[in-house]
Amino acid sequence: MALPRERCLLWLFAVFRCLCFLNAVSVDTDKCDELRLGQYICETPKINDVTQEPENCTNYTAFVPCIPAPNITCRNYNGIVNTFNGKEVGFYKPFSCRNVTGYSYKVAVALSLFLGWLGADRFYLGYPALGLLKFCTVGFCGIGSLIDFVLISVQIVGPADGSSYIIDYYGARLTRLVIDNDTYRKKQMEQ
Repeated sequence: MALPRERCLLWLFAVFRCLCFLNAVSVDTDKCDELRLGQYICETPKINDVTQEPENCTNYTAFVPCIPAPNITCRNYNGIVNTFNGKEVGFYKPFSCRNVTGYSYKVAVALSLFLGWLGADRFYLGYPALGLLKFCTVGFCGIGSLIDFVLISVQIVGPADGSSYIIDYYGARLTRLVIDNDTYRKKQMEQ
């Protein structure tokens, strides 16, 4: 029969072993959407032929399915830990897309180039008052037509409803950079 002191030590040792085992089993696994590059691969989005944007684009965001590599263990959005085989979807990665309503960039540039002096470009983009002004003044004597052509070509002037132009998915899209209060500014070294 074991002495009370030895029995107490055996009991403490058993409790210690159980705690170590539980700690090893409950290792915190990463969320699937926090995997590192190389641990997953995302499918390419399906592009709509008419809008030239991803098919599931809503609120300037589209989601594409991503597949973790084989034998990667991660926690999905429900909190369930799963080990993947390399063929099942682990998460959906969001990426930005544009809101388009039907105004073609190619048509707007062509109208501005050839019929801009009549205001056809402004009528097409939804600015009837400016289109009528250009029509009545013959394109502000040509200078207004040239300025409008440049503004439409560099995508500063867009459709009146605030949407974006329909531009080929891998076409000449321009992204405007904006500096605001959240922009990080690197300090210049003093000389």
